[in-house]
Amino acid sequence: MSIRKAVFPAAGLGTRFLPATKAQPKEMLPIVDKPIIQYGVEEAVSSGLDEIIIVTGRNKRAIEDHFDISFELEYFLQKKGDMDLLKQVREISELATVYYIRQKEPLGLGHAVLVTKEIVKDEPFAVVLSDDLIVSEVPCLKQMINIYERYKCSVIAVERVPKEEVKNYGIIDGKELENGLYQITDLIEKPSLEEAPSNLAIVGRYILTPEIFNMLEKVKPGRGGEIQLTDGLKLLLDKEAIYAYEFKGKRYDTGNKLGFLIASVELALSREDIGKIFKEYLRNINLDK
Repeated sequence: MSIRKAVFPAAGLGTRFLPATKAQPKEMLPIVDKPIIQYGVEEAVSSGLDEIIIVTGRNKRAIEDHFDISFELEYFLQKKGDMDLLKQVREISELATVYYIRQKEPLGLGHAVLVTKEIVKDEPFAVVLSDDLIVSEVPCLKQMINIYERYKCSVIAVERVPKEEVKNYGIIDGKELENGLYQITDLIEKPSLEEAPSNLAIVGRYILTPEIFNMLEKVKPGRGGEIQLTDGLKLLLDKEAIYAYEFKGKRYDTGNKLGFLIASVELALSREDIGKIFKEYLRNINLDK
């Protein structure tokens, strides 16, 4: 069965970006001129997925408005004759079929995935954490779908991180089958350096079989009453194989302020319209003022 659906958990409170996120979803913070979540949706669409399921919470209405038609704006741009901007605005609402479902409380990533069960149904699907903005020649999800089509099992994106950072990630242990592809033997959520079996960290892209829903229903809530996706994957590992894939591309962690700023600068520099001028500005900036 081909993969058509991508789940985007977007119900978090965005506390690391307060006060900017007090009344605005963190997923709508722009990298240059595009909201973070749109980069992820475009990656999914470029990978051949045409149904987007966004898990929202209170104060997330701006996400729904962004992917909807804006009659007033389109009318204004058409009347003004700004056809380039009109085209960009229309393309956003035409990207894919978008569904929304509420996660009434932020009870963990596993719970956010679980609430989509009735929409995903009995299909393999993708999960995209839009905080992880990935730039690559071949979309990261497309790379992972290619692996899924070979093995028909869940695939998790991983990236090597400095050893001192393993405590911040889910870490996998596994048998390397070929360069960059592993069959997972264990997953550990945020281990100490001594406990970590590797420095292969799970990042925000997953291809999952529908059996994950049955596993998440069995997971016991942990700290804060949260259901962790990693715990569901550990149970799934007893039922079927799971693979880890070191994707080709560059990941920006826009979920923290430094990563957000780095992504903003580097993606701005890559732009044809402003990159050259911005690079010149950075070269001449006087930090001593």
